[in-house]
Amino acid sequence: MNWTPPMTVSKDAHIVTSYDEALRDLDARIDRMGALAIAQTRDTIALVVQRDPTMATRILEHENEMNELEYRVNEQVVRVLALRQPVADDLRAVVTCLKVAGMLERIGDYTANAARRAPVLTQLANFPVRGPVSRMGDLVIGMLDDALRAFREPDDALASLVRERDEEVDALHASLFRELLTYMMEDPRTITACTHLMFVSKNLERIGDQATNIAEAAHYRATGTMISGDRPKGDDTFRTDPV
Repeated sequence: MNWTPPMTVSKDAHIVTSYDEALRDLDARIDRMGALAIAQTRDTIALVVQRDPTMATRILEHENEMNELEYRVNEQVVRVLALRQPVADDLRAVVTCLKVAGMLERIGDYTANAARRAPVLTQLANFPVRGPVSRMGDLVIGMLDDALRAFREPDDALASLVRERDEEVDALHASLFRELLTYMMEDPRTITACTHLMFVSKNLERIGDQATNIAEAAHYRATGTMISGDRPKGDDTFRTDPV
């Protein structure tokens, strides 16, 4: 009777499998953070446009998960860099995951800022500016969705399209800011409401900036080069430094 030795998996094969799983897990966590960021942004729009206070609770619940996921991504990136020492494409994938996780967590912070304004936002009169807020929200959600897809695939052409749309977000923010200033000057009783809406508009504009940052990370992941030149920007009259 011929004896057949048992099948074994080499140590090298096990290491490769474990390494691939670690990279897939990083991408999966970024996907989850991206889904949360989109949901939080959508809930922010509903909070303002529909005056739905339950959106604030959902945003803050998602914020806790977002923070935990960013911590896990950071932890795993350090482990992969220390134990696997990735190079070339893998190194770019790992490093950009770390950067994108920070960008997505920042989006969560912006939406949480709006959620904490819920007691005022849900009591506002039916301002005509809800339409512009809704349009800006739809635009940044579309940018964010495309930026995440460009990062996942990665797709340099799609990343470039996202970057070009940032100018439109800036223009909407500037237009809304001017409109709110007009309301405040015409009727001082609207100052509190308009001030809160200005912060929401600014946070949506910043979410657009972060979507553009993710698109630029997607470009780097796909090509190994940084995008040169300044990104297209709209009217910067009402731009402020990030908080």
